[in-house]
Amino acid sequence: MNEQEIITMPRIGDQAPDFKAMTTTGPMQFLEYIKGSWTILFSHPADFTPVCTTEMSGFALDQKFFDDHGTKLVGLSIDSIHSHIAWVNNVKKNTGVLFEFPIVADIDMKVSKLYGMLQPGESETAAVRAVFFIDPNGKIRLIMYYPLNVGRNMDEIKRVLIALQTADKYKVAMPLNWTPGEKVIVPPPKTVAEMQEREASDYEMVDFYLAKKDL
Repeated sequence: MNEQEIITMPRIGDQAPDFKAMTTTGPMQFLEYIKGSWTILFSHPADFTPVCTTEMSGFALDQKFFDDHGTKLVGLSIDSIHSHIAWVNNVKKNTGVLFEFPIVADIDMKVSKLYGMLQPGESETAAVRAVFFIDPNGKIRLIMYYPLNVGRNMDEIKRVLIALQTADKYKVAMPLNWTPGEKVIVPPPKTVAEMQEREASDYEMVDFYLAKKDL
C-alpha cells in the first residue's frame, strides 16, 4: 500500500458506502441488496483460518436469530470467489455448518478500503475484524473493530442489534450492560414542565435527568 495513500472509513451516522461485488450467492449491488433491512456487514482476515472459521460458523448458527430480527448478514474477506466457495464447502463437510449468507470476494481490496477495514499497523493485506450495523435507511449506526487475533463476541453483537432496534422503536436509550427485558432510560426533560411531569410519573427516578422505565 502506498504510504501516501489516505485511509478513510465511514463514521457512525454516515450513509453506508455503496459497492458492486461478486459474492458466494451471486452478484451484489450492496445498497440495493440491503434496502429496507437492518444489515450487519462484517469482515474477516482470510478464508481457511481458524478464528475466522469459528466466527463465520457463529453467524451461520445464529442465522435464524438474525432472520427473526429482520437483519441481513454480509461477510467479506480479501479472497477470491473460488476461495470463498471452497471454504464454505470445506466447513460444511467438516462441521455440517453452511454459510448461507453472502460473502463478498474483495481480492482487489476495494471494499475493504472503502470501509476502512484495512489497518496498515495491523496488516496491509488482510481486513481486520470490522462489524458495521446498518439501519433500514442505509445509515451506519454502530461500528466494532477487532484485531486479527481476537474473535468477536456473538452475544454482544446480538445484544447491540436488539438495543438499536429497541431504541428506535420506543425512542429511548439503554443504560450500562442493558439486556432485553431490563428497564430503559427515558430521554431527559427539555422544559421545566416536562421535569415536573416526570417527577409525578411512575418512572424509576435516580434524578430528574436520569429516569428509567419498563417497556
